Amino acid sequence: MKFGLFNINMHLGADPDNMIRLAQAAEAAGFESAWTGEHVVLPDPQVAPSPLPPEGLMLDPAVALAHIAAATDTIRLGTGIIILPQRNPLVLAKELASVDVVSKGRLEFGVGVGYLHQEFSALGIPFDDRAPRTVEYIEAMRAIWEMDQPEYHGQFVDFAGVQANPRPVQKPSPPVVMGGHSPPAFRRAVAMCEGWYGFALDVDGTRTCVDGLAKAAAQTERPDRFSTLEISVTPRKRPTPELVEELAELGVDRMILLPRGETVDEWLQFVDHIGSTLIN
Repeated sequence: MKFGLFNINMHLGADPDNMIRLAQAAEAAGFESAWTGEHVVLPDPQVAPSPLPPEGLMLDPAVALAHIAAATDTIRLGTGIIILPQRNPLVLAKELASVDVVSKGRLEFGVGVGYLHQEFSALGIPFDDRAPRTVEYIEAMRAIWEMDQPEYHGQFVDFAGVQANPRPVQKPSPPVVMGGHSPPAFRRAVAMCEGWYGFALDVDGTRTCVDGLAKAAAQTERPDRFSTLEISVTPRKRPTPELVEELAELGVDRMILLPRGETVDEWLQFVDHIGSTLIN
């Protein structure tokens, strides 16, 4: 089981000094990765299904991960997740290729289709076509990262005769991790991603999603470029050895943990506790 740390750019982690302390502590404790969250804007006042109050602190993922990259050596740097249809894919490809370069090849590119219509409306992005837009954006970003003469011709993205350098360090490109708990998300993960990420799941919810991924795998062709789908989960409960064993038996490869506590020192104590009891 690999262990990641969530909230590295949010709440207490939104302070740049706290972020570095947490990332360095996680690396020292044996965490494999650190993960950001994202909402460009939040509804004010908060309305369901918005997960955070409007005053919630959240740094941009690419900025946060570049900041962490300069102060760490080995920990992988994940976006968990970027709401992809809200972004310009070529601008984002440049930003994330830059993160991969400055981190010397440590980026994990987690994506999702999004679910807050107020956020899409504020950004001027259509809500109803967000799923096919996400598919095209992944394909277009891989094209600009991987092709000698990049081009892509789709409904939402169309380009040729351009270059964007430097390319990512990871070849052919950074791994893409699809977020979401729905059958379409499972199919997208199988068809076009190296990994899948389920957020805030208990054991039963994880089992349901793993079964959904297996069903999608039986019905969806997986390209030869991909190996076995890597499964990541953020559990609802505080992690214990028993929970790690249960999730491992279900096929989970990585647990991305929410730090516990009201102060940065309590978050650091959580990181050290996980390192001493579950990792080492």
